[in-house]
Amino acid sequence: MSEYLLINLLVVLIPLVLTFEKNLKFYKNFPAVFVSIVVVGSVYIVWDIIATGRGDWSFNESYLLGVYLFNLPVEEILFFITVPYAIIFLYETARYYLKDKEIVYYCKLYNYTAMFFILSSLTFIGQYYTMTALLFIGLFFITSRILNSPLLKSKLYWQFILFTFLPFFAVNYFLTSIPIVQYGEKAIWGIRITTIPVEDFFYSFSMLSFNLLIYTTAKKRWIEKR
Repeated sequence: MSEYLLINLLVVLIPLVLTFEKNLKFYKNFPAVFVSIVVVGSVYIVWDIIATGRGDWSFNESYLLGVYLFNLPVEEILFFITVPYAIIFLYETARYYLKDKEIVYYCKLYNYTAMFFILSSLTFIGQYYTMTALLFIGLFFITSRILNSPLLKSKLYWQFILFTFLPFFAVNYFLTSIPIVQYGEKAIWGIRITTIPVEDFFYSFSMLSFNLLIYTTAKKRWIEKR
C-alpha cells in the first residue's frame, strides 16, 4: 500500500465507520454529499490536471501505487473524495451537537472581499498556484452570493472552517514533508509554514468551503423536493 493511499484511508476511516450511527444518520445525506463531491471535485481535478501538466506541483512516485487517471495518481483523485466526505461528515456532526447562530451579514463586505481576492490574483499572473488559489477564494464568495446561501451568515461555518485547519495541517504536513507532493518554485510565493506552502491554506479554505456550499445547497433542495 502506498503512503498516499494510506493517508486517504486514515482521513476517511472514522467518518465511514460512523456513517450509519443511529443518532446522526449521516447516510440520509448521501444524495447531497454525492452532488458536492462530483461538482466540486470535477472542478478541482481539472485544476489539478492543468497545474500538474504545467509543473505547479508534482508527485513523488516512490510513495504512489503507480496507477494514473488523467495523468494524476489515483491517490490524488481519491483525495477529492475522502477529504470532502470526512469534512462534510464532521460538519454535520458539529451541527448535530452544537448550536448554530446567525451572525451579522454585511453583503458589501463579502462583495469587497471577493473583489480583493480576484484583483489580488491578477497580480500573480505568472505565479500560477498563488494566482489560482486566490482566484478561487474570490469565486467562492461570488458563488455564495449567487446561490443566496445562508452559509456565510452561520457562526458555526466560520468556527468549523477555522477548526479544519488543524486536520488540514496534519495531513498536509505529511504530504509535503515526506514529500509526497512537491511544488514548482516558480508557481508559489516560497513562504512556507513548516513544509507547507502558504498557498495550501488558501486552497484548503476554498475547496472545503465550496464543498460545504454545494452540499448545504443540494441538501436544502433535496429536502424541499421530498
